[in-house]
Amino acid sequence: MRLIVVRHAIAGVRDPRIWLNDGERPLTKKGRIRFARAAEGLARLVPEVDLMLSSPYVRAWDTAMLLKEHGGWPAPQICDELKDGSPEVVLQALQPYRSLDSVAMVGHEPYLSRFISQVLSPAAGVTMELKKGAAACIDLPQTETHTDSRLLWLLQPRALRGLA
Repeated sequence: MRLIVVRHAIAGVRDPRIWLNDGERPLTKKGRIRFARAAEGLARLVPEVDLMLSSPYVRAWDTAMLLKEHGGWPAPQICDELKDGSPEVVLQALQPYRSLDSVAMVGHEPYLSRFISQVLSPAAGVTMELKKGAAACIDLPQTETHTDSRLLWLLQPRALRGLA
């Protein structure tokens, strides 16, 4: 399967005095505007996906909705494992969709970069970080071990906006 991994767009500042529940922290106006353009660019690279999964946190969900509105992708489905799941937990959540050609997932750092690192190089300990609004595409084999996974591309939000 082709797995498109997207980090949520620019969100409000983490501040427990403003957002008692961090899951309710929304995208900023700037984040919405920039990511709407990035979603258009992403849709040029990936015109369609079979399924889009999203963390239920507002900032991720709203990013997924921008992908639907500006990229023409399907409506997102909630995937609680994308809130803060370990790579193994996220892989397990993907198992029911192994037969699909392409799946997108929208979530958070540092969990997404840990997931990508684990899937691509479990023994090497490769580290990376996705900027807000960045996306990566991984060729994820339909095997249990995912030992032949390949990073096809990783694009920062500026590059995605440039493709629009």
